[in-house]
Amino acid sequence: MALQQIVEETVTGLGYDLVEIERSAGGLLRITIDWPWQPGSEPFVNVEDCEKVNRQLQFALEVDGVTYNRLEVSSPGIDRPLRNDNDFKRFVGHLVDITLKAPMGEAAAGLVHGNRKKFRGTLEYLEGTTPADVGRDLSQLAQPVQWQIVWSDAPEIKPGQRVSKKRVPPPLQALGFTRDELREARLAPVVDFKGRRPKGAGETPAQD
Repeated sequence: MALQQIVEETVTGLGYDLVEIERSAGGLLRITIDWPWQPGSEPFVNVEDCEKVNRQLQFALEVDGVTYNRLEVSSPGIDRPLRNDNDFKRFVGHLVDITLKAPMGEAAAGLVHGNRKKFRGTLEYLEGTTPADVGRDLSQLAQPVQWQIVWSDAPEIKPGQRVSKKRVPPPLQALGFTRDELREARLAPVVDFKGRRPKGAGETPAQD
């Protein structure tokens, strides 16, 4: 049985979602888990959850003869990957980083550089939206645009910097996309120095 299948069946069988599988140098096998998303509820994976999954995975991997030197199970960090529709819906309104599979090319229509593939902005859900509604010619795609990222390329205001009340808000740009266009999508790793943890942030590891 393939590693992906072993891990996914074990994790979901215990009631969790599989977020990511990583193999690192030195034989480290790192598994990231989370609770299944339910609107209005944001439970956090704790050490006990990670230890429970760790124990079960050790047994399952041994049975199937998967080799590794060290197993680590953890909760998602502040750069949590977005893998499926539930992940995207869960983090609507959050700051995200996306990387397109291919540059925008002529579809950019002069708004951004045609070779650009990486964007950071606020994730929005476009229910019932068609490609023409987001100002980008995606009519050749097999499915309508469901998501967009909204951002400004204006320089960020530094902490403590005074801002004039007459300051004109910087213009916003929006890019509509489908998940098939993405190479990668992650929560932007924003650290809150005020002591309040941003939604989805934090990491709780358990090791064998």
